[in-house]
Amino acid sequence: MRSRVSVLIAFAALPWATLGVAHAGETRCWFENGAVIAPAAIGDMAGDYVVDLSAPRTLLHNTKAQMAGITTEAVTLPVQIAGLKASAVTVTIADLDDRGAGFVTPIAGVIGMDVLAGHSIEIDFSACQVRIDQPWRAQRQVVLPVEVIDGLPTIAAAVSDGPTARRGAFAIDTASRAMARLSTREGRVAGKLDVNARHKAPARLRALSIAGVLAENVPATLAEDLPEGVSGTLGTALWARHRLRLSADARTLSIAP
Repeated sequence: MRSRVSVLIAFAALPWATLGVAHAGETRCWFENGAVIAPAAIGDMAGDYVVDLSAPRTLLHNTKAQMAGITTEAVTLPVQIAGLKASAVTVTIADLDDRGAGFVTPIAGVIGMDVLAGHSIEIDFSACQVRIDQPWRAQRQVVLPVEVIDGLPTIAAAVSDGPTARRGAFAIDTASRAMARLSTREGRVAGKLDVNARHKAPARLRALSIAGVLAENVPATLAEDLPEGVSGTLGTALWARHRLRLSADARTLSIAP
């Protein structure tokens, strides 16, 4: 059976090139419970925010909002992260207790693609840095085509639960421990599941294939919050030994070992 290590080695062996771009900045981050966490601010509410490329909208924890006197379901505020300043973002107020389960420090919110779209986003898991519009240098990399569906950048992948197999668009998930989350509309996996527990990967898929690279016995779970046309997400169990860069035009995902 091929493990995640096999997947990483195979990615590293694929054709390579170098790319570059510039501006914005970078920030330190940390990797906890399968999520990338970085300092950011919504309005004057600074804190620890999940950086999630599979989140279409930016979210503010309702507890944080209430402390600031915000009682509406949404609010328009500036958002800042890693040198990027978005002046007017419609931020959804949400109960993030499920998403914050198991974290050492409270999660203030989620930075989503409504803020990050139009910018190159690099996540370096080894050094734990989030870089926005910074030069990208990689001696070895694989570049995968990206399709944006309802604001989410996705790549093509195939999964199998044993009896059945399917191919679809999978969002690039930087906030879930599972290697794969399957939409509850079309997926099934073996194991007892809590679809809201993104810090867990309690089930298994028979196989996952991306760009001709096969992984077997894949840690997985289900997702009930994905838009039509998105079959699932690919989480940090897959990405955690890589550097990722989503291009500013959201047409390519570069993966370097």
